[in-house]
Amino acid sequence: MLSRVADSIYWMNRYVERAENIARFVDVNLHLLLESPTGMAQQWQPLVLTTGDLEFFEEHYGEANADNVIQFLTFDEDYPNSIVSCLRSARENARSVREVISSEMWEQLNQFYLMVREAAPGQPLSALHDFFTEVKLSSHLFAGVMDATLSHNEGWHFGQIGRLLERADKTARILDVKYFILLPSVQDVGTMMDEVQWIALLKSASAFEMYRKRRKHRITPIGVVEFLVLDREFPRAMRFCLLQAERSLHQITGTPAGTWSNPAERALGRLRSELDYITAEEIIQTGLHEFLDSLQLQMNEVGQQIFETFFALT
Repeated sequence: MLSRVADSIYWMNRYVERAENIARFVDVNLHLLLESPTGMAQQWQPLVLTTGDLEFFEEHYGEANADNVIQFLTFDEDYPNSIVSCLRSARENARSVREVISSEMWEQLNQFYLMVREAAPGQPLSALHDFFTEVKLSSHLFAGVMDATLSHNEGWHFGQIGRLLERADKTARILDVKYFILLPSVQDVGTMMDEVQWIALLKSASAFEMYRKRRKHRITPIGVVEFLVLDREFPRAMRFCLLQAERSLHQITGTPAGTWSNPAERALGRLRSELDYITAEEIIQTGLHEFLDSLQLQMNEVGQQIFETFFALT
């Protein structure tokens, strides 16, 4: 497969997954806003902080209130990581490989992009939840169409790697939102408000029902961390994502599992093995934010090694 084609399929899937996860990212704060007691301070700046683009936001918007942050992360066509910009980039990547992907994939992605473009900015907060739900469902539909209509060859596996690495990264960021936003005061630990916040976080990752089916006891921070970081079966858990991405990478290279033949396999295998042996208790002791920050840096390194190994023109 041409590196150009592999690169486009990889990024097409990363951008669609990124759009979905930004919707989740904002939705977790909307959930809290609607479920929090009257008078609780709204915190929107941390959403921008966790994107790493605070300087860009302040230059263009100034105050981090609900309207500005939602516009920035959702509809701003000048911000490359907004939902509409991600879908525009995914669509352009799809356009460049129209001869490789299925027509159904192209049609679904095109409809997805147009749906977001036509959504009116400035909707009331109560209506945005339905919009973000539609974004998530459209992303799921694209993934399902791709699985059902594209041969599961190298191109499909590159798409899987892109989707799974992006999902793992954004699950880490959604957890980081809890660190920055959901716990403004140490006094809230263990209170009903604390549990409501963890429930909102689980719902934002579509994890609430599966968490409750797996764990019958009360929702706890250590239980949520174990489920979203270390679970091997839940499809949005970081460990699951890295395991599946590693399998696809071995399918592409033909290297047996447990071995590596290039820096990309080595970087991904090292990161996956770290999650195989760490416990949720150790993560909490290390510091959730510090652990997630380190994990994101390692995932960035995996992405860089994949680029240099498979996509870079040398």
